Amino acid sequence: MAARVLCARGAASAAPCSLMPGLRRLTSSNNRPREDSWLKSLFVRKVDPRKDAHSNLLAKKETSSLYKLQFHNVKPECLDAYNKICQEVLPKIHEDKHYPCTLVGTWNTWYGEQDQAVHLWRYEGGYPALTEVMSKLRENQEFVQFRKARSNMLLSRKNQLLLEFSFWNEPVPRSGPNIYELRSYQLRPGTMIEWGNYW
Repeated sequence: MAARVLCARGAASAAPCSLMPGLRRLTSSNNRPREDSWLKSLFVRKVDPRKDAHSNLLAKKETSSLYKLQFHNVKPECLDAYNKICQEVLPKIHEDKHYPCTLVGTWNTWYGEQDQAVHLWRYEGGYPALTEVMSKLRENQEFVQFRKARSNMLLSRKNQLLLEFSFWNEPVPRSGPNIYELRSYQLRPGTMIEWGNYW
């Protein structure tokens, strides 16, 4: 079974903008030894294979943030209404200090899946923070009404939980509108450590 690695290029903005997904496939690896300088070895973090779970080896140790990537396929005639209701409700959750989460970015796609909205959330505190937010949202009547209204506008939805790679910077908000590329890599089993070291 191939591991799926999701990479969002560029920083995100809490204001709606566009996302341009692209798909790349990594089918082979280069096994020849690399001649790296001793200076480069001071700055590049190498991961030793097979000592722990890949998620523990490649994830950032300094933070315990967990990311949730939401994909919502919207009925074409409802896209404007969907964007409007999201702009009214989602920032309130983002700004409420009682929810340990941040809305890193929200986008509509231009290429690939059409009439799709993508939301990226960061949960400060990992899985316990995600559980806390989900529990509080079930009690939030405004959010319950939002979900009911939103469900009438959607064809389907999908979530992914992601850990941050140690070799990439944390996404920070920036003024928009901006265009981003979302990539997926299909890796051969056992090559994730090698892939991470090449990045």
